[in-house]
Amino acid sequence: MTESSPGASDLPVFIVDDHQLVGTSLALSLRAEGMQAYHCGARSVDAILAEAAALPAGLALLDLDLGRDRHGNRIDGIDLVEPLGSWGWRILVLSGSADHGRIGAALEAGALAWVPKNAPFPTLLRAVRDAAAGREVMGEARRQHFIDLHHDREAEKSAIAEKLDRLTQREREVLAELARGRRAQAVADQFVVSLATVRTQIRAVLTKLEVGSQLEAVALYRSAHRW
Repeated sequence: MTESSPGASDLPVFIVDDHQLVGTSLALSLRAEGMQAYHCGARSVDAILAEAAALPAGLALLDLDLGRDRHGNRIDGIDLVEPLGSWGWRILVLSGSADHGRIGAALEAGALAWVPKNAPFPTLLRAVRDAAAGREVMGEARRQHFIDLHHDREAEKSAIAEKLDRLTQREREVLAELARGRRAQAVADQFVVSLATVRTQIRAVLTKLEVGSQLEAVALYRSAHRW
């Protein structure tokens, strides 16, 4: 490290978490360890990036589930990884998410590592110091494992989307009603058609989705709308 190079403690630590108490408490704890920590309270992707742009690039502690903006749109931390990384920020995913595929997506986008939000503070502090100093935080094999899970998820999503694309508009509507718990007769009444017509449509749905029951078809439909 040259004399003009900033030390790990000189780099800003930018905490992106929609929980005010959690973010502020973490910032205070890191400041007590001599770090320049800031909690970002912004509630949109653009506002978060604007706050980051006002700081010299350092280390970002990024939650993946950032609530919703004032328009009700979900704020996904994964969308922040690439732009922050392009500005020179080192990124640690600090998230309580149990969805390892999403963690893998963040890692593939450029995040250095994932640290569980419920990790003991000494563990988090060590990860922050290692990341700020350019040391390895997450073993490559473990990192690749999460990325592979993300790839598996993407392949599954693609396969499900391809099957759903086989359905006609009315078959999609019938499947959506079944997913809401409606019975075939109620669906027939809603669309003002015979029960026989709806049953024919349901059989077509099962054939096109390559499943053997309405329960499987509904599970496939819900999987597609869960991501």
